[in-house]
Parts: sequence; structure tokens; C-alpha cells
Amino acid sequence: MHEYLPVLIVGAIIGAFTIVFLLAYAALRRVKDETEKERNMQDGEIIRRLLNYARPHWKSFVLVFFVMLFSIVYDLLSPLIIGRIQGIIKDDFELKELYLMVALYGGILVVSLICTYLQAMILQKTGQKILSQIRLDVFTHIESLSHEQMNNIPVGKLVTRVTNDPNAISYMFTNILVTLAKNAMVIVGVLGAMLMLNYALTLVVLCFVPFVVLFTVIFRKFSRKVHRQVNNATTDINTYLSENLSGMKITQIFNREERKMNDFLSRSRKLRNAKMNRMFVFGIFRPMVYMLFISSNLCLFYFGAKGYIKDIHYFGQVIDSSIMVSFYMYISRFFNPIQTLAEQFDMLQRSFAAAEKIFTILDMEPEVVDEPDAMELTGLRGEIEFRDVWFCYKPGEWVLQGVSFHVEPKQTVAFVGSTGSGKTTILSLICRNYDIQKGQILIDGIDIRKIKISSLRRYFGQMLQDVFLFSGDIRSNIVLRKEDVTDEEVWEACRYVNADTFIGRLENGLDEAVRERGNNFSAGQRQLLSFARTIIHKPAVMILDEATANIDTETELLIQDSLEKMKNIGTMLIVAHRLSTIQHADNIILLSHGRIVEQGSHQQLLSQKGKYYDLYTLQYNKQQLQGGGR
Repeated sequence: MHEYLPVLIVGAIIGAFTIVFLLAYAALRRVKDETEKERNMQDGEIIRRLLNYARPHWKSFVLVFFVMLFSIVYDLLSPLIIGRIQGIIKDDFELKELYLMVALYGGILVVSLICTYLQAMILQKTGQKILSQIRLDVFTHIESLSHEQMNNIPVGKLVTRVTNDPNAISYMFTNILVTLAKNAMVIVGVLGAMLMLNYALTLVVLCFVPFVVLFTVIFRKFSRKVHRQVNNATTDINTYLSENLSGMKITQIFNREERKMNDFLSRSRKLRNAKMNRMFVFGIFRPMVYMLFISSNLCLFYFGAKGYIKDIHYFGQVIDSSIMVSFYMYISRFFNPIQTLAEQFDMLQRSFAAAEKIFTILDMEPEVVDEPDAMELTGLRGEIEFRDVWFCYKPGEWVLQGVSFHVEPKQTVAFVGSTGSGKTTILSLICRNYDIQKGQILIDGIDIRKIKISSLRRYFGQMLQDVFLFSGDIRSNIVLRKEDVTDEEVWEACRYVNADTFIGRLENGLDEAVRERGNNFSAGQRQLLSFARTIIHKPAVMILDEATANIDTETELLIQDSLEKMKNIGTMLIVAHRLSTIQHADNIILLSHGRIVEQGSHQQLLSQKGKYYDLYTLQYNKQQLQGGGR
């Protein structure tokens, strides 16, 4: 019976692990793969693309590799030294040799600590450089996306891709890859040292390796799922916050705080559950590896102690106390990297899941791009022509249908019509924010698709109803990309558009702080700042989309005076619902359901007594009634 005891022990341990494994696998099956409708990438593709960012820094990684080799020496030699010290103490005690072994152990330890410090510093610096490059690439690519693509992607999702996800990837370059490589070499080195010491005991330890491999494969599968869950839930909550914090005034006005709180709580619970699933998966893997470590030690103690006490030679090999001590330490060195592998693998899967999201954004092809032979403009007169232009945002739902018109340089043209008639769309197409499906748009006789987008937009100045101001000060919001502008030029532009009337009253003048979205200025003041911003860049074509809407009468008079001055600068295209603001336009184009119904000067259109006449009469009578009421 005693002869079969070792076989029974190993068999019992394997049977126990099989049962535990099946129970754990059944538990992990409850983790669902709740991914977004995005392409799931293979690990090989993710690694290849991430290594492209590491390639420029290959010298740093090579240096880290050689530094790491010195630190591995400690892991491999220290058990042998400790075992030798044990042999010295047990057998013939020689103080000189003892001092030598202790000094050797201390020297190896100091070298290992220095190498570990150098390794960490080099990796952190290199990792931050790679991280900065990834963030820059993501942000630059987002800037290249078309307006339609930007409208379809929540802002919170993009913020997550630029901030949170690169941070997760940084662990891969600063810690994971090098640690995985080090652990792999330590495991191989430890196995080699164990085989040289006693291959019989080594074979006992190797009985547990298949379980390590199996657990790792299963852990990898479920770890990726839970990390996708966490990433999706984080993106969802960031998107919700971005939208609802911006619209908090509306939430408070309509007393919807409790409803919004419940919506946020639902998303917060989803994120909590995703993170609990991640902890659950991780919590199963590491204890099971630790069980393998304990079991291997029990087997070592049984077989080693039995061979040592009863002087049994396994496969003809002798076991003494120094071999037992060294073997015990080597088993610890063997399983410590595997236990650390759980954490490293968890972080690796987190990095892969984040990289998958980032590469999904980077793989989005911009819908509006330069033609291969696109030209650079050296100047622009401002002549614009639409030739039978058809455009739709959704296939089959035409917003513009066969629109044709011609604008002479420095001419003022106004577009009027009911909501949804295509007025703003025309202005967006001229700047090539979207590409048309049929027809041609010409600038100075050149198809705009033959012009580089950046070159084309350089000659346009846009003044919209919803003025966007960046955090900073008034000066930075006026000059924007034109950094070589003097304060005198800025003041001249402000005086030209009457913006100096309120800037001069501010305590800090041009240095007055601008809060987020310019909420410390009125709508009219923001509009005047946008006029100054446009004028200082001296555009050849100016676009005004409802620029006089939602402002007070006093500011409207200032804006009307500014518009009269700006007509002399270049071509002006105006969209306005107030017909009183466009009476002096050279040409007025009336749109209805994406088609041009009438066009001509204000007087010409009134004399025709068509739709423009009806629209003008309706507005005029309404103003008269309001005036009488006052």
C-alpha cells in the first residue's frame, strides 16, 4: 500500500483540481460578453499595432532588457547560495566560506535593486512618450472626422478614448511587457536550475504545469469579456455626464433632477456590476494558482523528506537538506511569477480592451478627405457657383434638389425660407463640411473637391447663431490660429465691428477671462466677439447663419452697423429669418423643400408678389401688431 501512496496523493490532488476547475468554469460562464457594435480584434493584431508605437523607442527597450538580465541573476542564484549556506552550517562549518556566501548574496541583492530602479525609470519615461503619441494620434484623427461623423459619436465617448483608454495602455509599456518577459525567463531559468539539482523532484512539480496553462487560457477568455464590459460602462457614464452636465439648466428648469438622478444611478450600477464581474474573474484565477503552489510544496515536502529521512534515491539521485532548501525557494520563484501573472494578465487584458476601443476610432475613415491631386489656394476672389447640386444626409431623403445659383465676388446673397428648406445646408456644403451626392460646387471656377480642405476653409469666416467661445481670455478667442496679431490689430477689429463698446467697459479689457462656452457674456456680446474673430482673419467669404437671432434691439443695431461695414471686405452669404435684416442684399434666394423658388433683389421679389411677398407681408403685419401693443 505504501508503494502506491505517492501515486494516490498526486491522483487525489489532480482530481480535486479537476472538480474545482469545473465549478469555476461553470461560474465564469455567467459572465456575458456585452460589447458595443464594434469589431473585436484579435490579440495578434492589437499587439502588432501597439508595437508600432514602441518601435521608435526600441533602444530603450533593449537597454531595459539587458538591465533586466542582471536582476534575474538574483532570482536564479539566491536559492543556490542559501542552499550552500545551509550545507556549510550542516556539514563542516567554515566561517570564511560563510562570510563569502553572505557577501556574494548581499552583492547580488544590491545589483538587483539598482537594476530594478533603472528599469522602472527607463520604462516610465519611455511609456509616457508612447502614451503622449497615442493621445496625439487619437485627437488628431478626431479632428479629421467630418461633421456627420462627429454628430454620430457622443462627446463623452471621444473624451474616454483620449483620456482613460491611453492610461490603460500605458501599463502595457511601463510594466506588463517587460514583467511578462522577465517572468518567462525566470520560469525557464528556475526550471533549468531545478533540473540540474534534482530532475525527479522537478518532474513532480511539472505535474502541476498543465493546470497552470489551462487556467491561464480560461482566464484570458473571460478576462477580455469583463474588461470590455467595464470599458463600455465607463464610456456610457462619461457620455451621459458630458451631455447632462452641459444641459443642467434645462434639467433644473423642468424639474427633472430626480429622473436624471435615476438614469445616472442605473448607469452607475451597470459600471459597478461590470467591475464586480472583473473582480470575480480575477478572484478565481489567483487563488487557484496559489492552490497549485501549496500543492506542489506539499508534494515536495512529502517526496523530499521521505527520500532524505529514509535515504531513498529517486531515479538514482540523492536528496539532502541543501537540495530541499534550494528546491523550496525555487518552487516559490517558479510560482511567484505565475501568481504575478494573474495581475499582469489582468492589466494586459485591460490594455488590450482599451486599445481595441482606440483602434476602432482610428480605423474610422474620414468621410470628407482631400483628393489625391487637391491643390493649395494662393488667393480667393469669392466667386461661388452651385450647379445642379443634390444632397442628402440620409439616402433617399433629399435636402437639396437640383439647386443652382451664382454669386459674384464681394456680392451679398441672402437665403430665406422655412425651417428645413436647406439654407444652412448650403452654407455647410460651401465650406465642404459635407460632400454632395450629385452636381458641382465651384469657388472661383474651381470644383471645391479639387481644393485642399484646410486651404479652402482658410478663406472662410463663419458667424453662427450659437457662438462657441473657448476657455481663456477675450484676446485668445479673437486671434485663434493667428498668433502674430498685435493688440492694436485686435482693438482695430473690435472697433470695426463695435465690440469695443463693451470690451472697453470690462475691468481687464482683452485679458478678461472667458469661462466655459463664454457663459459670462451675453448672446449679443458673444456674437460681436465672433464678428471680431472673423474680421481679424480677413476672410474672402463671410458666412452668417442666423447671426442676428436671439439678441436685444440695442445689440442688433450694433450688429447691423457692423454688417454694413463688413460688406466691403468680401463675399457675404447670409441666412436670416428676419427679412428686415437682408433688404439691402444684392440677391435674395428663397428656398422651399430643397428647391429654389424665387430669387432677386428685395424690391424685385416684392414686385413679383409671390412667396417672398407673402412672407414679408406676414412678418411686417406681425411687427405692426407688436408695435401697436406696446
